[in-house]
Amino acid sequence: MFRIEMGATQRYCDGVSRRNFVQLGLAGMGAIGLPQILRAKELSQSQGSSAKDTSIILIWLDGGPGHMDTYDLKPQAPAEYRGLWNPIRTNVDGFEITELFPKQAKCADKFSVVRSLHHNQGDHFTAGHYMLTGRGGASGADTQGKSPFVGAIASKLTGPRKPGMPAHAAVPYAMSIGLRPGYFGGNYLGVSSNPFETEGDPNASNFQVSNMQLPGGMSIQRLEDRSTLAKQFDRLRRDVDNSGMLESMNRFDRQAYDMVAGDAARKAFDISTEDPRNRDRYGRNSWGQSTLLARRLVEAGSTMVTVHLGGWDHHWDLKTGYERVLPMVDSLVSALFEDLSQRGLLDKTLVMLCGEFSRTPRMNDGGNGGAPMSMGTPGRDHWGNAMCCLMGGGGVQGGQIVGSTNRLGEAPQDRPITPADIHHTMFNVLGVDPTVNFLNHAGRPIPALEPGAVIHELM
Repeated sequence: MFRIEMGATQRYCDGVSRRNFVQLGLAGMGAIGLPQILRAKELSQSQGSSAKDTSIILIWLDGGPGHMDTYDLKPQAPAEYRGLWNPIRTNVDGFEITELFPKQAKCADKFSVVRSLHHNQGDHFTAGHYMLTGRGGASGADTQGKSPFVGAIASKLTGPRKPGMPAHAAVPYAMSIGLRPGYFGGNYLGVSSNPFETEGDPNASNFQVSNMQLPGGMSIQRLEDRSTLAKQFDRLRRDVDNSGMLESMNRFDRQAYDMVAGDAARKAFDISTEDPRNRDRYGRNSWGQSTLLARRLVEAGSTMVTVHLGGWDHHWDLKTGYERVLPMVDSLVSALFEDLSQRGLLDKTLVMLCGEFSRTPRMNDGGNGGAPMSMGTPGRDHWGNAMCCLMGGGGVQGGQIVGSTNRLGEAPQDRPITPADIHHTMFNVLGVDPTVNFLNHAGRPIPALEPGAVIHELM
């Protein structure tokens, strides 16, 4: 195991300071060889999952956004439940969202909201692992990922939609609850299924993707010469390799070479060429420009792109926090849907927005165990019994509300939805068979997804 320290992150509410690490599990690097991937693709197609030219952008609100303050307001509930903001009408009858989302209210016909999502987990790590992998196993006491990100599985099977692009990318980095790549990683699929991370700040005037730059003194011609030489050596070794590891490594190397030597990725990552008016529409901040960059990547051919928006652990000072972050989310979400629609990309790009869990329906007193207001103004604590997930595009119907919660927003009242149902819907959009199996570190066959069903109301 290689472990490279990448610096400290903010403290989460459990009091532990997370640190970012790049972890390379050598035992898993060759776990899934190219022949296995090709067989899995053939199996997927033979079982009725047709090939598609679709992609997913997942906007990940790391820390957990509250459903009662965003997409599932309860204006008739007691004051300590209904919170601080009022609902507003959208351009869809009967579909209301928070008053801090006025721009999304004008394009609600382009997205739907699942209001009855739940997994009943209140631990950041357990909840994050369920939401991103569909399985349990992680907790605050054992944060190590146990399964691959469902998006890593899907992109492993589909590859990029266009050559020269990473199939699985993260802007600006992949992080779940302070762990990098955390539960967005490939786990037993191997490190080649970890997301390509752009790093940096797409809002910065000098933004560059560092991994796309050639080393000093290296030219494209020299890179091609070295690539040709490496292939010659590989041919000598491939005849005696029966594990599939060399093919898998060659595939990974070839994708890296195509990205550096080709024009597709270089152009997609160059956000400076974007129309300034469009950049303004997304918001001239790191979150807005990261979302815009994600759109550029799927347009250029990436299959799975995640956008990390961190800092959602609002146990107190909810008013100050949400009045800062929700307007930014409003701009970037509305701009993304309008942009995809205007470019003719909405029908083949699924946009999702969620976090690992929601926040308690009942607001606290701002004391966090101490005297009321001693930590600041009131907030909300952890809640996995009811949460929302925004989904739109990629063939998903807009303007729909799936499920509901009870009058206090505590639990699903009808049509309960699980993370597995969300994942089956994602695979359906991408045309990936959810029953494909992979071998884990112990050599046991593990199905791509846990039992669940496509959310038929959305398709």
